[in-house]
Amino acid sequence: MTPTPKETEHSVFLSIPPSQLQKPQMASSSLCLFVLLLFIAHHSSITSSAPVFLPLTNSLSTSRFNSTHHLLLKSASARSAARLRHHRLGHHLSRRGRRQVSLPLSPGSDYTLSFTLDSHPPQSVSLFMDTGSDLVWFPCAPFDCILCEGKPNPNGRHPAVALNLSSTSAVSCKSPACAAAHSSLSSSDLCAAARCPLESIEISDCASFSCPQFYYAYGDGSFVATLYRHSVSIPTSPPALVLRNFTFGCAHSALGEPVGVAGFGRGSLSLPAQLARLSPQLGNRFSYCLVSHSFEPDRVRRPSPLILGRKEKVFGNEEAEFVYTEMLDNLKHPYFYCVGLQGISVGRKHIPAAENLKAVDGRGNGGMVVDSGTTFTMLPAGLYGSVVAEFERRLGQVHKRATEIEDKTGLSPCYYFDNDTIASVPTVTLHFVGRGSSVVLPRRNYFYDFMDGGNGGGRRSRVGCLMLMNGGDEAEAEGGPVAILGNYQQQGFEVVYDLEKRRVGFARRRCTSLWDSLNQH
Repeated sequence: MTPTPKETEHSVFLSIPPSQLQKPQMASSSLCLFVLLLFIAHHSSITSSAPVFLPLTNSLSTSRFNSTHHLLLKSASARSAARLRHHRLGHHLSRRGRRQVSLPLSPGSDYTLSFTLDSHPPQSVSLFMDTGSDLVWFPCAPFDCILCEGKPNPNGRHPAVALNLSSTSAVSCKSPACAAAHSSLSSSDLCAAARCPLESIEISDCASFSCPQFYYAYGDGSFVATLYRHSVSIPTSPPALVLRNFTFGCAHSALGEPVGVAGFGRGSLSLPAQLARLSPQLGNRFSYCLVSHSFEPDRVRRPSPLILGRKEKVFGNEEAEFVYTEMLDNLKHPYFYCVGLQGISVGRKHIPAAENLKAVDGRGNGGMVVDSGTTFTMLPAGLYGSVVAEFERRLGQVHKRATEIEDKTGLSPCYYFDNDTIASVPTVTLHFVGRGSSVVLPRRNYFYDFMDGGNGGGRRSRVGCLMLMNGGDEAEAEGGPVAILGNYQQQGFEVVYDLEKRRVGFARRRCTSLWDSLNQH
């Protein structure tokens, strides 16, 4: 028999350095945190509505790339396409008892969030922040990662955490968390897998048996993990956010994935969902603002702000209000943030979207996923073809098509430009479902402008490529979402996920300035 899991109550608090508590003169935000600390001393959950600010680090700022822009773009475009394919396949895997979890793999397109395992000594680890999956999992020592050679790892020489089982709680096979990790299998099935005797299963007396290992699969990799509860903390500005009895997966083996993930999706095991059960104000509304990088590491030295408990009030010198669109329910993919897309405008040309992009049907097919873990936006073949045709009509008659660059990068169409003609690129506007729910993209978000070095030291040419990608023919797909809004197109916007009002919002921001403004409050 396995040791009895400790099903203790969750708690969360903000730890404040003693130096701040000793100051007689406090800023309003510090005073709020002080009151919050006193309150939590007598309660098990947070009721304060003070937002929490966390830094997201782009993997470009922590990795050294020896590849050219061509290889980097080729990798990102291939990963984006693979991610859409396994988003669509997820519900087929779940029918076999295996729920698909999509993991970001592409170097240069991922945003990491730092966690600290409250052990002796404390252990820090960086996880990919991913709104397209719903589980937080850590690589745990001993950790064996197959086919991971050459993949960037922000955790350097310490890629896995050492879990002390004597101070860590196992999760019971009867726990709802166990059922969630196993695609909502019954507790009887899970406890049978945990070797609980039949007579105990019949009288529901298996609480002392631990949740069995679970298998997660994704596009080109997988991992096996066990659920645990332990205290973890997340560095915030200025105090640390500490989560007691936080549920996470501990993986000792993985295929193709050397880095863990902080799932921010709509599932019950995601970080926002667990936080919302403890503090609805923090978990039910969060936002991030991704610093524009154009695959240049020097542009992401500053962190991208992640805000838990995002208020509707304006921060600092914000000018743009949020443009909102409704979240769509997806019974087959309940952890996705799905929205409807009415169409796309290229310049003044409006291109309507097919009906399956505007809504999700009862079988879980349709809609667009807003995903922080996919690099480029993926569009169904018909809509993508119409967008490309309009770009070709506007640019193809004036600029030479850079077909060799298209082959190298996986992007299309690409054109050669003179230095003074890049301004001729038409604007792109995304029209989401809802009144006034249109978002005009900055040109750098959809058209990548760079210098091609030429072959063998030849003449350098200026090249521009469309950064939207062909997601394939949705009629030939096996169902699921038909489009993804990638993180590259989200750069320079604050994207808010409002779970209470069931909506996603977008507002233009200078993300570095927003980070500075947040730290002044």
